[in-house]
Amino acid sequence: MERRVPSTASEEIQLYLQTVYSLLRSTTEVKIRTLEEIHAAMNSSLHPDARKTSPDISALVYTLLRLPDCMPHVKHVVLGQSASVYQNYGYGNVEKWEEVSARARRRRTYFDRKDTLACFIASRSDIEDVVPMLTAYQIEWNKLHILLQTVYDSIPWDELTEGTAAFDQLAEDLEMQPEDLARLKLIWGNEFISSLKQIAKHKCKLQIRLLGGSLTEYWRVTRNWLDNVTQYCPELHTRPIYFISSNPHSLVNLITGFALQHQEELVHYIRQAENAELLEEWQNIQTESVPSSQNNFLYYVFKKYVQSKAGKHLLKEQSKFERQHGITRVPSSKTAFDVEAQIIDLSKIDLSTVDPRLCEGSWDFLKKTDALLLNIDYPLGLSAYNILAKAAEHLGPIQGIYIMGKAASLNGVHGDVIIPTVVYDEHSQNTYMFRNALKANDVAPYLVYGTVLDNQKAVTVLGTFLQNARVMDVIYKESYTDIEMEAGPYLSAIYEMYRPKRHPTDEIVSLHRLPFDLGVLHYASDTPMSKGKNLGAGSLSYFGMDSTYASSLAVLKRIFHVERERTASLSKE
Repeated sequence: MERRVPSTASEEIQLYLQTVYSLLRSTTEVKIRTLEEIHAAMNSSLHPDARKTSPDISALVYTLLRLPDCMPHVKHVVLGQSASVYQNYGYGNVEKWEEVSARARRRRTYFDRKDTLACFIASRSDIEDVVPMLTAYQIEWNKLHILLQTVYDSIPWDELTEGTAAFDQLAEDLEMQPEDLARLKLIWGNEFISSLKQIAKHKCKLQIRLLGGSLTEYWRVTRNWLDNVTQYCPELHTRPIYFISSNPHSLVNLITGFALQHQEELVHYIRQAENAELLEEWQNIQTESVPSSQNNFLYYVFKKYVQSKAGKHLLKEQSKFERQHGITRVPSSKTAFDVEAQIIDLSKIDLSTVDPRLCEGSWDFLKKTDALLLNIDYPLGLSAYNILAKAAEHLGPIQGIYIMGKAASLNGVHGDVIIPTVVYDEHSQNTYMFRNALKANDVAPYLVYGTVLDNQKAVTVLGTFLQNARVMDVIYKESYTDIEMEAGPYLSAIYEMYRPKRHPTDEIVSLHRLPFDLGVLHYASDTPMSKGKNLGAGSLSYFGMDSTYASSLAVLKRIFHVERERTASLSKE
């Protein structure tokens, strides 16, 4: 019998969360300064040097990538579920403010071009993500502010080029290594000097306010999100559905093969673009000097190409091509949280254009199928529960659920694929055990750089900052090696899809007799047990495409297998 993992929430983290929610009950703004001491006391694995006077550059970089670039101008942060909630609290038409975004966190945010940032939240998990991030950002900003005060007048601003004595001296004055200052320069780009001057000019004094925050509001905004999706395809209410939580690019690329049809144009872009690494990788693939997948590489280049001025013309052609091949993209509403969806009609798949790796087995089922794939850009934390619960309530019969996303691995390396059969959920404190429809052999044939680790145990954590060394030690000692944020809430919703009651709490829960297919896999983007690798701080870049596409291929081939059997069974009736 599986032994339930002990509670992973340390006393420091529990106290931190209790303090956050008690303060946010206030009808006025709360100063982030109030949370700094208790934030530092958590000893977060993402912010281990919060108490030191020298900057914690890894924590600062993490927040800079997950907060919008307008943050130096922000004084007030307002959290709300929808445009109507903001309207009710006197923040009229926030969706008409300037829409801003972060590079590494998908959250709908608007800036009033003065000093206020409106963040749309989908669940409690967004609060537990935003508040620690703002606190870490303020702590590190103010460390740099103090250090810059003492040397500001002596800084040769015109000479701050990497590798120069002036650059190295500034790094020393700011109590960091030159490579750390270079990381900040890379993030800030042309704003490097102006950003440092702005930090020197004033302290960061953020204030935050939560509007509403009731469970009813989260349910309402989730229903509005689902209504927006079904408006694009009313047949979602009646036709068989395969629900997938992944990303907005890999499944579509594999099913349409659109990028592969433009190989010549993409190769021309590689040769013309000032990107020696891309060209070298392409040449190595052509000479078989490296074992990389040519198709995966072209998908990666295609994404970069259409974001460039030279490649934008393909976006319109791609959209038309996708519609002709049964793919409907559903952008998220600007008045609610940001989760894109795609609806894929299996009967309209064109075998002449799909990725060749999919072309195995009989495809006769395409003539008989009426099934749809609903693919959503994986949500954050508890919003996964809200979305799947609402989808199960209002959509057609669910034939399969497949959960694919990033995770931190405690026993693997970047690019590994982790397939769990046990998930401990910090939200419900349940240990879920289930039969995973995906196995190592389903992924391994398509994985070049990493390893597939199946029969693993995962922990769904409350937030990336809400972990410390004590928590990590408990997790690892109990042989939980996969740390992520969505599987637990999804499994709680799945429990309610076949049992006549709400999911339990603090129990061992068996999900072995589900009336539909279930597949869960994660690709390792971080290795927090490795030196210098903080949870959630990694970037997969091109090499992450290997595990992403290997996982996507496994999911699609599993769906095709299930649908072949379903249509064959219906034909016999």
